Parts: sequence; structure tokens; C-alpha cells
Amino acid sequence: MADTCPKCGFAEVGSDRCPQCGVVIALYQASLDKLRRGPQRPAPGALARAAAPVVAPPSAPPAVFGISPPPTPPPVSSGPHRARFMGSGAALFGIHVVNVLLTLLTLGVYFFWAKVKVRAYLLSETEFEGDRFAWHGSGKEMLIGFLKALVFFFIPISLLNTLPDLLGAPLAVRSAALMLGYLLASFFVPMAMVGARRYRLSRTSWRGIRFSLRARTREFVRLWTWSTLLVALTLGFYYPVYITRRQEFMTRNMWFGSARFGFDGRGRDLFWSFFGMILLFPFTLGLSWFWFSARKTRYFANRTTFGGARFVSSVRARSLAWLTLSNAALLILTLGIAWPWLSVRSLRYAYANLALVGPLVLETVTQQAQSVSATGEGLAGFLDADLGLT
Repeated sequence: MADTCPKCGFAEVGSDRCPQCGVVIALYQASLDKLRRGPQRPAPGALARAAAPVVAPPSAPPAVFGISPPPTPPPVSSGPHRARFMGSGAALFGIHVVNVLLTLLTLGVYFFWAKVKVRAYLLSETEFEGDRFAWHGSGKEMLIGFLKALVFFFIPISLLNTLPDLLGAPLAVRSAALMLGYLLASFFVPMAMVGARRYRLSRTSWRGIRFSLRARTREFVRLWTWSTLLVALTLGFYYPVYITRRQEFMTRNMWFGSARFGFDGRGRDLFWSFFGMILLFPFTLGLSWFWFSARKTRYFANRTTFGGARFVSSVRARSLAWLTLSNAALLILTLGIAWPWLSVRSLRYAYANLALVGPLVLETVTQQAQSVSATGEGLAGFLDADLGLT
């Protein structure tokens, strides 16, 4: 029996079956354990060891004068710890082909289930410390989130943009309606950013423990609004400060179960790199952007912590430029057919250039599931407001 449902996060489950989603908890947990472990291969000599006599491990020392010895501290590993992608482009291509066919046959309705299939495969083939990640989202909840975003956000903005012209309203009314629609859309962009990140983290788990984003949406809306205004007033030079503050907000409010991520970066540290990129942009035909992007990626990673460990990135401008430009060229030349292999290539590049270094204690992390809807995911799809999570 479990206190919290491992699938939907429903608290205070009083039986073996969750009253909210109906899943049998013991069976779901067993399948989740099998999924996160991935396919297991017998190690060399395993059969010989199986035939050997089993020696019981030494028992804990007995209590002396009624005083028990202190518990053994959890093992601490200093790393570097790296994630690995164990899948293949061919397997992802098979999923992609089926997704495209079913999306066409259902006139686009299957699109949400297609996204679930891709995310579930990519996460289930990502391994960290011997365990696989898992995706718990469903196509149904993503469709419902999309419909909510359609009714409450997209349709009102569309009506503001079209009705005044259809009704022949005066120029002042049409201008006011367009301005109001623009302001509403701009207000919903940060909502979509936070909502999409919150939803995707809440549906991602590792070792059966969920990730989460615990932040108030209005705080990010305030940050995004003022930062956008300052970027415009400073002709773009406030941009490195803005993206650093945005990264800090998203990172410091991200949790893995009961453990919180940290970020100690400062926007001014990226200012001169950004300024140099602007100066060199016309002389390098835009290639200086890759130099700044690699610098930003390394800085954000190196300033991110988890417990006593810190992330370290080794991304360089030359390799990043080659990856990006060659992926774009191959995608165009193959008319999109190479997308699965290019996605796998990008994932492996990201994992190969990112490590977690320092003491990593995971045994003390406990589950703290959060209840999250998929409306932000649907709104992000409308406004193309994403922050990088697949």
C-alpha cells in the first residue's frame, strides 16, 4: 500500500488501487521499476557466481549496554556523473513513422499521443547512475490542456484581432482591439513558459521520484514583463541580465522530490560576451552567436547546483556550430526524414558535454508529488513559448 499514487500523484491512497486514476499501485510500481532499469544483460561469470555458495553479509554490531550503534551513512559518490542515451535513431524513426501516419488518419487528433510516445521513448532510453527516466504524461490530458488553452486564450485573442474588421469598426476601435490582443498575448507568453515547464517536470521521474517546479506564475509574469521592457529600453543590452534571471527563476524553483536545485549566476557576467558577440556578428556572418551560446551554456551549467554537487559543461563554439548547421543541412536535404537520427545525435552531444561533479547523496531524497494540469503545455504549443524541454 502506498500513501501517494506513483502515477498521478494523488495523496492519501487508502487501498491498492488509486481512486483518481484507477491504477493498481503494486503493478504500476513493478512495471516502472522494470522500465527505469532498462534491459539487463547478464555479466560475465554470472552463472558461475550463481552456483557458488551464498555467504550472508555481516550483521550489524549488537547494541552495547542498550545503546545501538549509529546508522551507516549513505554512500557518497563525487562523480563525475553523466547521463547516457541508450536508444537509437532507427527505433525513434519507427515511432515517428507510426506517429505521422496516425496523426494524418485522425486529422491531427493523434498529435498529442504522438508527443507522448516520443517523450516516453527518449526518457526511457536515458540512463543516469544505472537507472532510466520515465514519462508519466498522457495524450488525453495534453488534449484537454490544449482545448482549455484554445477556449480561454486563443479564441478571445483571435476575436479581438478579427471582429473589429469584420464589423467595420472605426480605426480607433480596431487599433485599440489590436493593442489589447497584443497585450493579452504578451501576458500569456510567460504563463505558457511556466506552465509548460511545470507540467513536463511533474510528469518526469527517475527512480520513481518526480521532478517539480514550485513557483508562482505571477512572479515569473512580473519578471518577464519588466525584463522585456528593459530589453527594449536598453536596445537589447539588458538581454544577458534577463536570460540569467529567467534561468535563475526556473532553476531555483526546480525540485527532484524533496531535493532542490540551486543557481548562483549573475547576469552581468555575460554582458561583455554578449557585447562582443554583437560587435563581431556582421564580420562573422552571424557565427559569433555560437560563441556566445556556448559561453552561456557553460556558464548556466557551471552555476547550477544539486545538493553538494555542481554541473559542469564542456560545450564549445566550434562543435556547437557544426552540430547546429550540419543538423539543419541534413534535415533540409532529407526533407525531414533524418529528424530521428538528428534528435538522437543532439541528445548524445548534450549528455557528453554535461556532468555532475561533487558529493551526490540520493538515498535521502523522498517523493513529494505535485498536482499539475496540462493547460500550460497547450498554451505553450499555441504561442511557441518553450524553454528547451522536449
